[in-house]
Amino acid sequence: MNANVLANAFGPREGTALRVKQVALVALGIVALAVAAKIKVPMWPVPITMGTFAVLTIGTAYGARLGLITMLGYLLVGALGFDVFAGSSAEKFGLTYMMGGTGGYLVGYLMATVLLGALAARGWDRSVGKLALALVLANVLIYVPGLLWLGQLYGWENPILEWGLTPFLVGDVIKLALAALLIPGLWKLLGDART
Repeated sequence: MNANVLANAFGPREGTALRVKQVALVALGIVALAVAAKIKVPMWPVPITMGTFAVLTIGTAYGARLGLITMLGYLLVGALGFDVFAGSSAEKFGLTYMMGGTGGYLVGYLMATVLLGALAARGWDRSVGKLALALVLANVLIYVPGLLWLGQLYGWENPILEWGLTPFLVGDVIKLALAALLIPGLWKLLGDART
């Protein structure tokens, strides 16, 4: 089954109106990613930032192509020096920030977005169980380049897993659960609204 992704389930489906909708979704997605990256929820052992949640939900809701364009737009805005990333600041932003410890995770965002979009197009976003599995796979795609880049940058003799993986697992489980409930719930609402 080649199901539509959530972004295709409402609004125009062809012509100029579709292009306007897509441009609006990309702009909205970039803003959502930037805002979510700055949200920090107190948690142990580290605060939860909502940037990954935004990446996961946009990748799932937008599909592979529109999601990837949105992510590339977000990274371009960040590369131009705008303060859109979780840890960026007036002292460290743009390409300097992107080439630091976060760089590998940003590459992982692109990979996760494409995977989630492709699986959503096959209907995985309609089921909590299938979407949860897709989200776990996407999270792996975020962590692998992130950890590889940390090891390359700081040396494998350092505790790379303690720096870049284990402190974030509790927060990631919460974000994955939220996304796994949100997207199928939105599909159900859309289905109920059409009947």
